[in-house]
Amino acid sequence: MYLADNRGTPAPPGTPAPPAPGPGRRAALAPTVLALGTVSLVTDVSAEMVTAVLPLYLVAGLGLSPLGFGLLDGIQNGASALVRLVGGHLGDRGGRHKAVAAVGYGLSALAKPLLPLAGSVAALGAVLALDRTGKGLRTAPRDALISLSVPTAAQGRAFGVHRAMDTAGALLGPLAAFLILAVVADGYDAVFAVSACTAALGVLLLLLFVPARPAPQQPARPAPAAPAGPARARPAPRTLAALARHRPLRRITAGATLLGLCTVSDAFLFLVLQRTTGLADRWFPLLPLGTAAAFLLLALPLGRLADRAGRWTVFLGGHAALLCAYGLLLGPWHGPALPWLVLLLHGAFYAATDGVLMAAAAEVVPEELRGGGLALVQTGQAVARLCCSLAFGAAWTAWGEGPALAGAAVALAAAAVLCVRLRPAGPAPRRPAPTPKGPVHR
Repeated sequence: MYLADNRGTPAPPGTPAPPAPGPGRRAALAPTVLALGTVSLVTDVSAEMVTAVLPLYLVAGLGLSPLGFGLLDGIQNGASALVRLVGGHLGDRGGRHKAVAAVGYGLSALAKPLLPLAGSVAALGAVLALDRTGKGLRTAPRDALISLSVPTAAQGRAFGVHRAMDTAGALLGPLAAFLILAVVADGYDAVFAVSACTAALGVLLLLLFVPARPAPQQPARPAPAAPAGPARARPAPRTLAALARHRPLRRITAGATLLGLCTVSDAFLFLVLQRTTGLADRWFPLLPLGTAAAFLLLALPLGRLADRAGRWTVFLGGHAALLCAYGLLLGPWHGPALPWLVLLLHGAFYAATDGVLMAAAAEVVPEELRGGGLALVQTGQAVARLCCSLAFGAAWTAWGEGPALAGAAVALAAAAVLCVRLRPAGPAPRRPAPTPKGPVHR
């Protein structure tokens, strides 16, 4: 555990600045990223314990139809979407990102012990809405803290490390839920109780170890000199309303929203996978474990690749992996390796999109509006996924899971083609400087 404190003694005048990392060296990762990664790890253990059992609890335990489950799943995404902009805006006011994130983590922790008390669909919807409201409040301020603590060239790596730590919790959560259900008969209440205690620990870690204002980081390499000439760069937007009209961010938001309309939720994907393969109910909580394992292994490598090859390229590549997963589920082959391949592709999708999208957005948003800018992108994506959950649940109820998934696959392929044209303008991918040949004459 790192105590992420940025208070230090300033260097005396005349002290030379430390050398910037060369092409073969990487700057040390900011303690803020490590501290937030630890908070997310613990919190995700709590969240994924519930996520792993909730679809089975609602569909098999409470007898909800796919349409009813789609409604509740949509409530989770919709409640999160409605408050993301609020969380980002409040975090930007006076640099209160940590305080707003703490409120969000606290609301989610409060919702966990209420789950076993909710005996109706309406009550369950209210509790899930409270949990997702907390997630919506905390996500943009947390991501703003990450992006403000590292230089622009290392955004993909920083988000990759954070998402990898977050996903380590996603690995442990379903495993914990599986062990509890194996020991305790009908142990859903026990799963919810342990989840609540773990969520409270995450809030405590945030309050103790995450700084309120991360120290600004020096760029890993000197910024290139501005080109000579009369041309002037467009001024950066100074208000959230102006930011919404900022063309690079608007393109990123439009692309994320369009692809989100065709992204089937995790819960539905796992239910389709279970029915396609005939997997026994007792193994269902382990399905998120496969996605999380692939996410954990690929988040950092794909984050580094995004820093070098282009973040939008990697982002679209992640959706290509998701499209391949849809194709496998729709195909005639149902061999024993099918679940492994689908979960690998599903994890690769998240590794190539979740943190990479935030790194791409942070690149075009000024620091003073970082939380609100990231929230704009997140809100568009969350609203789109809400619509997709409702539409997919209705299509499953009317035509079955196969035609519903086929429709989502066709829509995703068309959206990906359109998003190739929405590539936001940004700095060219970094390449190492060429090594001079022959003797150097001075």
